Amino acid sequence: MENIKQALLDKLTNKFSSFIVSKKEFQGDLTVEIKKEKLLDICTFLRDDFELSFEMCKDVVGVDYNRPESRFEVVYNLYSLKNKFRFLLKVKVDESDLHVPSVVNIWPGANWPEREVYDFFGIIYDGHPDLRRIYMPEEFEHYPLRKEFPLMGIPGSIPLPYK
Repeated sequence: MENIKQALLDKLTNKFSSFIVSKKEFQGDLTVEIKKEKLLDICTFLRDDFELSFEMCKDVVGVDYNRPESRFEVVYNLYSLKNKFRFLLKVKVDESDLHVPSVVNIWPGANWPEREVYDFFGIIYDGHPDLRRIYMPEEFEHYPLRKEFPLMGIPGSIPLPYK
């Protein structure tokens, strides 16, 4: 496990050092934060590198930190079946530019998780083949997992079914 972790860090550092923001390990889990402009190149490299072979994106999640600088994060849970190794890849998303490149062409399984993050946080995935809401109605104007959204919802914002 340590060998693949070190190989991952070495290869990312050698090839993309100027685009790596941070590398952290917590309780054995590795997290690498990168600049979003190189997301597609780094993800393609992670998938295609024979030794690393991250052929699976298990999940894509959004996080709202509600802070002035880079309010949102998108976190990719990547897994290598070959190495039985998982790590998290993060990109920060500023509230003034909610666009992130879609990784669906790299990992087709990211389709629904990207749509879910869009639906709940309003983060827009450029190049996504079918970016539309999946839980909330299309005409719903809010994003329910953002910090400013009231815990009990907004009365009258969505019609509820009658009993």
